[in-house]
Amino acid sequence: MIKLYQFPRMMGVPNAGPYCLKLETWLKMAGLDYEVVSLGDPRKAPKGKLPYIVDGENTVADSRLAIEYLEKTYAVDLDANLSDREKAVAHALAIMLEEHYYWGLLYNRWIDENWTQVKKIFFSALPPIVKNFVPGLIQKGVKDSLHAQGLGRHDAATVYRLVNQDMHALSVLMGDNPFVMGAEPTTIDAMAYGLLANVLNTPMDSPLKQFVQQRPNLVAFTNRMTQRYYPDFAAC
Repeated sequence: MIKLYQFPRMMGVPNAGPYCLKLETWLKMAGLDYEVVSLGDPRKAPKGKLPYIVDGENTVADSRLAIEYLEKTYAVDLDANLSDREKAVAHALAIMLEEHYYWGLLYNRWIDENWTQVKKIFFSALPPIVKNFVPGLIQKGVKDSLHAQGLGRHDAATVYRLVNQDMHALSVLMGDNPFVMGAEPTTIDAMAYGLLANVLNTPMDSPLKQFVQQRPNLVAFTNRMTQRYYPDFAAC
């Protein structure tokens, strides 16, 4: 059976890591049997990040590479009904969400207004001595990554203005579709849901949540995905 290594469930969503939630959602969409293995320390992962999968003798880190492996190994193609143009649009959307918007969520959680709450949620179980310095070290690493990526060089208002443009684009492109590319879910829905659930369905408020809440189609999409794939969380 496929083993999915990811962060423990917390914060009122199936997974507080958008890429973890993306991969688990894809597995559900594909109808593949899998077992979740909770791992609190991503440093123990093959590439130092979560999620990753173990399938027999094969270990695949990175959600995108894991999906590529699973598609090939189990002959799954959630995008079979998309045209070449639609696949190109979906690919562009995935890059926008994964390589830009995701960093805005990181900024909000680890640098800006929600850092105090995130620190309490993620690190409260650590021994007192460790708890005094580990969160600061990890926060510094996130700051350095954000600075290198570019968003971390801006003030908060600019960061949110730039990344909220991504959700505006997603909302416009989605229109009245029940799912991102049309009537049925495809691969891009897994990534979109991984981020949107983490923005809308956690207890933390943010300029990201406030912006998405004003897009009824994105709110409805997030609720639809939760009800279809994580009904236990829809009832919460």
